[in-house]
Amino acid sequence: MSPRTATSGAWGLAASTGQDFTHHSIVDAHFEACVETYRKALDLVGLRPGWRVLDAGCGPGDFLPWICDLVGPAGAVSAIDLAPENADLAARRVSESVPGVAADVRTGDIRELPYPDDAFDAVWCSNTVQYLDDDSLLRALAEFRRVTRPGGLVAVKDLDARLITVQPGDPDLFADFFRAAAANPGYARQLRRSGALYRYLRAAGLESVRQRTLLAEHFAPLTEAAQEFYSRACAQLAAQIPHGSRTDAWRVLADPDHPDHPLRSADGYVREGVVLCVGTVPAAQ
Repeated sequence: MSPRTATSGAWGLAASTGQDFTHHSIVDAHFEACVETYRKALDLVGLRPGWRVLDAGCGPGDFLPWICDLVGPAGAVSAIDLAPENADLAARRVSESVPGVAADVRTGDIRELPYPDDAFDAVWCSNTVQYLDDDSLLRALAEFRRVTRPGGLVAVKDLDARLITVQPGDPDLFADFFRAAAANPGYARQLRRSGALYRYLRAAGLESVRQRTLLAEHFAPLTEAAQEFYSRACAQLAAQIPHGSRTDAWRVLADPDHPDHPLRSADGYVREGVVLCVGTVPAAQ
């Protein structure tokens, strides 16, 4: 069993940028399924009232209300996303859910941020660097450092695909899938890189780098949000395997409504790893 060599847009659920799994429908579903773990990750960063915070790669803006709440009325929140439709949706969501707070939401590339030096006290970047190769990741981190004041924080959160498992069934099915897919440069390889984020933050010149991996675990009976998201995501991954090469396990996962789907079992379980890496911008020399 070997997945196809996937290029941009081949995994499905892409926004207008062509990046896979960035359409607001799947991003929102993922956020809702992992909401408790995501909130814990954000709280571990250490954002403070009155801070100026940039959400870099904000997607449809799921984290923005939380960030606005953490910095309070004395703070300021900005956000940027490559997909214009996601940036527009993020701006609407802030205006609707956080009355009186006007977040500055723009369309743009996190590798070329349209902000002056030292503009923020912290940068938050969630589930975005998985779309960057190593060189682009270092460019983005250099930009995060540039726009963050000395002593400020750069926080990157992303999925670690090596920790995904769905049971009952082969606990290594997804690990083997991503290992095979990562033989070629691209999305799968970058999804397996998250455990090494601390090295990239150090290479970008950040100090006091700390990293923590959280597990988003779901046991049967899954919540409606978790059932909807993970069943859909499993089907998208199964679609990467040619029909003639699919094992019985992948044929079941390809159909979210299959009666033998492991996530419909009384013993159903799904897990993913959420890596949070935070570094401090060095004091001015």
